[in-house]
Amino acid sequence: MDFIQVTLSVRGSTSPGEQIGVVGSCEALGSWCSQRAVALQPPEDDGTLWKRTVCIPRGIECKYRYFKGYFLESKNAGDPCQVIVNKWETHQHPRALNSDSDLNIDDGQFGFYNDVECVDSGWLTCQTEVRLRLHFSQKCPVSISKKKFKKSRFRLKLNLEGFEEEEDEDEQSPSSWNRMVTTLETSMISASGYKSRHSQPECGYALEPSQWTEYSIHTMDPDNLELTFEFFEEDLSEKVVQGDVHPGHVGTACLLSSSFREIGKNTGVVTLPIMSRNSRHAIGKVRVDYLVIRPIRDFMCDMHSCFTKYWRKRSALDVGHRGAGSSHHAAKHTKVRENTIASFKSAAHHGAAYVEFDVHLSKDFVPIVYHDLTCCISTKKKNDKHSLELFEVPVKDLTFDQLQLLKLAHVTAMKVNDQESQDEEEYIVEHQPFPSLHQLFQAVPEHVGFNIELKWITQLKDGSWEGNVSSYFDMNFFLDIILKCVHQNAGKRRIVFSCFDPDVCSMVRRKQNRYPILFLTQGVSMVYPELMDIRCQTTPIAMSFAQSEDILGISAHTEDLLRNMDAIKEAHSKGLVVFCWGDDNNDHENRRKLREHSIDGLIYDRICDDQVEQPNIFKVEEMVSLQEVLPEETLKSCACSSYSLPCSSLPCKGRAGAGSAESDSGLSSS
Repeated sequence: MDFIQVTLSVRGSTSPGEQIGVVGSCEALGSWCSQRAVALQPPEDDGTLWKRTVCIPRGIECKYRYFKGYFLESKNAGDPCQVIVNKWETHQHPRALNSDSDLNIDDGQFGFYNDVECVDSGWLTCQTEVRLRLHFSQKCPVSISKKKFKKSRFRLKLNLEGFEEEEDEDEQSPSSWNRMVTTLETSMISASGYKSRHSQPECGYALEPSQWTEYSIHTMDPDNLELTFEFFEEDLSEKVVQGDVHPGHVGTACLLSSSFREIGKNTGVVTLPIMSRNSRHAIGKVRVDYLVIRPIRDFMCDMHSCFTKYWRKRSALDVGHRGAGSSHHAAKHTKVRENTIASFKSAAHHGAAYVEFDVHLSKDFVPIVYHDLTCCISTKKKNDKHSLELFEVPVKDLTFDQLQLLKLAHVTAMKVNDQESQDEEEYIVEHQPFPSLHQLFQAVPEHVGFNIELKWITQLKDGSWEGNVSSYFDMNFFLDIILKCVHQNAGKRRIVFSCFDPDVCSMVRRKQNRYPILFLTQGVSMVYPELMDIRCQTTPIAMSFAQSEDILGISAHTEDLLRNMDAIKEAHSKGLVVFCWGDDNNDHENRRKLREHSIDGLIYDRICDDQVEQPNIFKVEEMVSLQEVLPEETLKSCACSSYSLPCSSLPCKGRAGAGSAESDSGLSSS
């Protein structure tokens, strides 16, 4: 194969130690793998210009993207460097080159391509993110025992002091070689707004009951950090210790990150004593909520494409709730059991743009599709053929094979004493409950998107837990398995994740670089009990959280939206996509109102009852695009069933009412 020499140049400012790199579709540019990317170099006389000459196959198109990050050389000779991506270009169509002769390409400013800026934050490739949080979800995080400070108001500042164990320079390990990348940033969110990822003021911030305060540390050495919380009393004018720069510096609490490893959990709470600075006595204690986000284990995300913040605006998309709809709260004439392959196929045949379903893990770590954290299994009593007894069992305690063998009843059966046996459909494979996520990818047409709710345990304000399930999988482990399954099987399918747990949303955003996530929120509800986490308690603070974490948007409870439809416009003004869910969506009039207010996605039941079989909106849009570029005769002669769409499904010029925003099918948008 012949090669040409291409000199790439781009302009961009960088932080100390940071470089601009390039990754692309050809082998010379890493084949979209960040760890095989090429580092550009700045000329000595210009610190904002970055250049590199590479050998590219002659006459073959090569697509590529620039990014900013760190190339951390291994101390051991011959070992590959580790690449951390801080910011990267995420245009839907990347830069491209194709030439038969040598080239010098000036790509202008980093992040801009065809006069459009499109840059996204990086994800965790080899570094770890440690988050420490102070909040009033359960109680005040600071408890003062000394009478002198009982009524004091404190400001807190977190300092990164260094590392617990420092090695001799001649015995440094690879991890210590990379310590220069450790950073500390602060974020705060409340119902009134947010301020994300910034440095702290000199004396830190005061804690507020309605505010969530979070400190994020990015590091290559997450189990070896020494951190201190400094406490400043706002009303104290004299210096506590002679030589203090600031008056009111009354106490310190020390945290060693190795304690997280010793506890054995990546999420939890630690309580630290606040030690007085002028004595050996404790003046109180601070309750610190922690979260450790690690890279996906044994998997590397590529840089081929990114949809984490991408959304094409169109009229509301129809999303089939649990496929063709809930079968446990609907009328008795329900034809198909929810969350089965048959249910998802039925929704697909009736024009659903997406199908929504919950995914959690079986005991043997298989991603399975089922709504509740628990299920009811029925057993027969000895010597009594007709008497059945129901037992509620956490799904996580049963293996995938055991779930396939269950004679299943929904948990509502325990409340209504509904022990009727299922129809003969029980024995048809596509009607079986607990399909695996992998099976859904194989069975449901690829043009139907998946809205995957990541099922996680939920604590209520009264301290109880949903389904009485208070312990679950390690969050990193849980997400690694599901994210790998999705990335390896999704192909060209549209994927949108969602979750009621804010930490899961944060982890999905930081662990991978391709698919978006929506924060599910119930807001203020008369139907569901209030949740413990303050980030979950209102729609406004859910918006602030989504903005702070830079995720796609929110999936709001329609009960709350119907009280204030302007919340949709407010979310849009903040750059957020808005889906909605809840029983209120099953009312046609409510759906009409939500469409009028430009909701982005409607998740509802019985999608098959309201609509005749019709093509999917994404297939219609594809057909319209083909009509614009292909001759009519070519389309007519095309035997591919993908383009065999009825005229009534297309926005034909001669069709009255085409493009009406009031259509309940969602097919009128383009």
